Amino acid sequence: MGRSSRACSVLGSALLLLLLSLGPAAAQKGSTWKTLSGKAPAIVAKGGFSGLFPDSSILAYQFVQSASSPDTAISCDVWLTKDGAGICLPNINMDNCTTISDYFPQGKKTYNVNGVSTAGWFSVDFTRTDLQNVTLKQSILSRPYYFDGSSPIVPVEAALSQFKTAAVWLNVQYDSFYSQFKLNMRSYILSLTKQYIVDYISSPEVNFLTSISGRVSKKTKLVFRFLDERSIEPSTNQTYDSMLKNLTFVKTFASGILVPKNYIWPVTPDNYLLSYTSVVDDAHKAGLEVYAAGFANDFAISYNYSYDPLAEYLSFIDNGAFSVDGVLSDFPITPSEAVGCFSNLNNSKIDHAKPLVISHNGASGDYPDCTDQAYQKAVADGADVIDCPVQVTKDGIPICMSSIDLMDVTTVAKSQFASPAVTITDLKPVPGVFTFNLTWDDISKKLKPMISNPMSKFQLYRNPRNNNAGNFMRLSDFLAFAKDKDLSGIMITVEHAAFMAEKLGFGVVDAVLKALDDSGYSKQTAQKVMIQSTNSSVLVKLKQETKYDLVYMIEEDVRDAAPSSLADIKKFASAVSVSTNSIFPTTKQFLINQTNNLASSLKSAGLPVYVYLLMNEFVSQPYDFFSDATAQINGYVQGAKVDGVITDFPRTAHRYKLNSCMGKNAPAFMLPAPPGGLLSAMNPRAQPPAAAPMPLLTDSDVVEPPVPPVSNTTTASTPSHAALRMKMDVSILITLLVLCASLLI
Repeated sequence: MGRSSRACSVLGSALLLLLLSLGPAAAQKGSTWKTLSGKAPAIVAKGGFSGLFPDSSILAYQFVQSASSPDTAISCDVWLTKDGAGICLPNINMDNCTTISDYFPQGKKTYNVNGVSTAGWFSVDFTRTDLQNVTLKQSILSRPYYFDGSSPIVPVEAALSQFKTAAVWLNVQYDSFYSQFKLNMRSYILSLTKQYIVDYISSPEVNFLTSISGRVSKKTKLVFRFLDERSIEPSTNQTYDSMLKNLTFVKTFASGILVPKNYIWPVTPDNYLLSYTSVVDDAHKAGLEVYAAGFANDFAISYNYSYDPLAEYLSFIDNGAFSVDGVLSDFPITPSEAVGCFSNLNNSKIDHAKPLVISHNGASGDYPDCTDQAYQKAVADGADVIDCPVQVTKDGIPICMSSIDLMDVTTVAKSQFASPAVTITDLKPVPGVFTFNLTWDDISKKLKPMISNPMSKFQLYRNPRNNNAGNFMRLSDFLAFAKDKDLSGIMITVEHAAFMAEKLGFGVVDAVLKALDDSGYSKQTAQKVMIQSTNSSVLVKLKQETKYDLVYMIEEDVRDAAPSSLADIKKFASAVSVSTNSIFPTTKQFLINQTNNLASSLKSAGLPVYVYLLMNEFVSQPYDFFSDATAQINGYVQGAKVDGVITDFPRTAHRYKLNSCMGKNAPAFMLPAPPGGLLSAMNPRAQPPAAAPMPLLTDSDVVEPPVPPVSNTTTASTPSHAALRMKMDVSILITLLVLCASLLI
């Protein structure tokens, strides 16, 4: 179709290279399923891989071949043009998903669509020739727009021939709508079935399905699509909810039903799962297959799933009670993982040794940081190592707290201690209430923990029902808790050692070592003790005084490490923690290809590599990981060969270690995403600007002055706190004087 076709030819070639780089697909494992047929659930890519590319575009359909199970079906929502041609689009309003308004700015009309007055641009007003230069765009604004304008509208015939993978699903959403334009959807669909193999045909209209029942191949499955429970089915004038109670009638014209996923697993108004319904069981008893729709990795899902889309799929196909017969997904890679690699693992003895799963403030994706419940959840979820970032209270007690500023992780802002807040530029550029401002009793008895919400600017919040759950823990409490648990080890993080020594008169390194001695950790070998810091001076001091495993955390994003810096690190550390961006740099959330490889350099120097920080929230992940935390873990473990992951969600990482698709025979969708792969499939004119190169880690970045000696302060904070208060009072006084002077002027 004109210049759009030429553009797609170029982009298709780039995409083909990406597909080939991902390798051949492998067959799915066989198992017993609770589906109607006993076969594995079907995976249907809704509009292709529409979670990334424009729905129903050439790129979306082509990408299914590489990033999904080999038996994945593609779907096409069928619409008719003015001259009776069939096209694939996600919406009846073309302006939502195409560039139609750019070519026909006066083409907006208003029509009655099944009783609803609907304004927009409609396919019935344009011929195939009119649409030859119109291109597709992403219809969901939160998704990347970089692939917009590169794909023409795909004819239904092309979906059935050129882009067909294992099967094709045609959805006819509004049959009766076309009669007012003297167009016949029924005749068009029947003509298709005589020329092509159509595996599934779905519709929410009874009359349409009854009119083609018996007139299509017996191999074609007719599926009745349920819309919102309160919506009216136009043929029977019944609500879909009432039709759900008469599945024996549905069986007379269909072999299956397609329902929104909340028909099966409803949720509460505050987005927590209710008990599953009897829909699947009722349908199976009626001889109907059940397909669930509405799956998308980048949509908000129930808090029960901890932002893990793979967990959601597993709840529909591998819950021990039932399995749906198929799922429709915008991200078919994730149900491919669920069906092919992560189902039926309850009795599996598989446990790949890597990666080492290290919690970040416990299971902080589900409970407030560093609380007893966060640590209990981390252990229950299979963390290998649980962590404690050490801070100090006013009365000199080491505690586990993710931030030295209580404003970040407690309810101090709503307490009697909220004022006065102080600014300590050595710690933070903004005022805070710090752990050393309050005693342990003040913190443990008068404050509550507060769950961290690192993605709140995207309106994504963590487990609200647990917002203030759990109790704070001293370092001694943490060590006592961890000692008898089934863990590989513990990790203690030490920061601000110089500040504590000089300003607070507190030796945090000595306090940590004493706590380890007192708890018996220095006399045991069952659990590894790891101590982590961004300060080489802390680790140098520890190296001189202990034999614990020392982990150097590189705080900055760096592209690689100079040989001299590696030599320096090896003098005091036995492992290194590095940021996700240092391993896989990005530009506008796309992975870029780079010649430097920090993980490789560190591992070549004999230093195990732990990557931080992994989070399940899809907005924290580059697009190349498909809004799928499991794909992200796979990228770092299989692609970068990291030894461990530091994560807010240890359950997701632990489950990864149990998957059945590791090794030489891994299917294509379990191969790591090649950095720069998606950028290569993008129109060069649409590519985001290149990111500025990150710095090289040099020995000057690593080497630090020694930790200063502890000052003569008699308590952890009293003298320095008075000085800080004086500093604040002077600041307030100056502000008042300036204000008075301005008023006099």
